[in-house]
Amino acid sequence: MKTALITKQGLINLQKELDQLWLTERPDVTKKVTWAASLGDRSENADYQYNKKRLREIDWRIRYLRKCLESLTVVEYRPEQEGKIFFGAWVEVENESGKILKFRIVGYDEIFNRKDYISIDSPMARALLKNQVDDEVSVKTEAGTVAWNINSIVYEKGEVE
Repeated sequence: MKTALITKQGLINLQKELDQLWLTERPDVTKKVTWAASLGDRSENADYQYNKKRLREIDWRIRYLRKCLESLTVVEYRPEQEGKIFFGAWVEVENESGKILKFRIVGYDEIFNRKDYISIDSPMARALLKNQVDDEVSVKTEAGTVAWNINSIVYEKGEVE
């Protein structure tokens, strides 16, 4: 089960996606389906079949986003978070072999198309929560257990991209 948390920017991005799908893409694809259907035989009509499939995908995503937006809770920065890792933190960690990772801990719905975001539900995020700089945490994954040292913790304090 995913945790129903999101950053303020994440909520704005999901709402923009919903608006784009509902106000722009769906009407455009609906016009294409109507036009393709008017040409006659739908079983042989690639335009009709493709756009009908795209319309189903758009409708599915719109339903998902609407349901999702109703249930998500926005987590904003609070000064008490400073010095420890909580939701929304940018974290830099380093393992014993010197590999450095830098990422932000966010909600599940924010991680897609972002290589620098990880879900609050991931093993790494769970292991890091409530720790501070110079702490060492063990992260258990399917590949084994790896020790990571926390190099830095930074919060975005109310900025929205």
